[in-house]
Amino acid sequence: MLYLSPMQVSIWEKESFFAERDLIIVGAGLCGLWCAHHLIIKNPTLKILIVDRGIIPSGASTRNAGFACFGSPTELLHDAEVMGAEQMWQIAEMRYKGIQKIKQHFSADDIDYEDCGGFECLQNSKHDIEALGERLLWLNAGLQAITGVKETFVWANDKMKSFGLSGFDAMIENKLEGALHSGKLVMALTKKIQSLGVDMLTGIDVHHYEERDSTIILTTKQNISFTAKKILVCSNAFTAQFLTDFHATPARGQIVVTSPIKDLPLRGTFHFDEGFYYFRNIGNRLLLGGARNKCFDAEATTNFETTTIIQEELEHFIKIHLLPSQPFDIEYRWSGIMGFTEDKQPMVKHISDKVTAIVACNGMGVALTPVIAEQLQL
Repeated sequence: MLYLSPMQVSIWEKESFFAERDLIIVGAGLCGLWCAHHLIIKNPTLKILIVDRGIIPSGASTRNAGFACFGSPTELLHDAEVMGAEQMWQIAEMRYKGIQKIKQHFSADDIDYEDCGGFECLQNSKHDIEALGERLLWLNAGLQAITGVKETFVWANDKMKSFGLSGFDAMIENKLEGALHSGKLVMALTKKIQSLGVDMLTGIDVHHYEERDSTIILTTKQNISFTAKKILVCSNAFTAQFLTDFHATPARGQIVVTSPIKDLPLRGTFHFDEGFYYFRNIGNRLLLGGARNKCFDAEATTNFETTTIIQEELEHFIKIHLLPSQPFDIEYRWSGIMGFTEDKQPMVKHISDKVTAIVACNGMGVALTPVIAEQLQL
């Protein structure tokens, strides 16, 4: 049911675009899309509508770096300290399985998937590299049960020079990680669920809901109201704007991309400083993102602006470590908004029989969302 003021709704609109649904999903990013995919496959007769405040999903799903990764060594070790080893292994397995599910559902051509491998760059000033070697044995033993590979992480110091890297003391490779085109993934998944009968409306900014006896009324900033039997909120860091008891912290990730660079040697996906810096090639362009650990408080925001302090830090990082003897121009600058929890666990909360929310993939939404969706119980 829909109410528009002052315009009246036609019977055709009311019985088609604005008809009551079994489920309305708020948020058309990867989380909302994968949940819709899982639910419509499970029950093809379900009437599902996805609404999103942007013309396209505008949180992190199409504004990330396009990594298909499940955790660098130092990040996994940090996670084990924060959440405990058992929980770390569970999350790592979810991430790994999520990447496999993406590859099962879409061809490499569909989403520009590359099995390029993932790397972590290390400095003696930040890590005890000799001690880290011993911890790699523990990580590889645990990951073998997940990946089936005896050595997920291997030393790759000999590749640093060929990649044109400077100022790092060691590097670790994970051949099971890759890269993809974030926009093409979202587009392909959107087309897939629409072909299965899921509807989508964009430019709809939900700000309130009201539970009735057998339905829920969603009201929006566009003065439009929707009716459904249940709602699923997948708006990540923006959820707190209308579900005030959620405590996922927004985290802005800023990114720069260079103009094409002739004979760019860098190939693959790379992390540095426990994943706070991340870089890759896009063809002959260089993408670098992160550095929010330079000013955590300022980057805990849902504001999409880029800032001078982070942008200058990213450009400095390129000059020192990635293109030390080569001029470059920045052609793209943008940011995406992630959601984080203190324990780095994704949050799935059943607020009532009619309302469920999924938030905070903690910077790993690409890999986690396919698996979170399959675990969803409504």
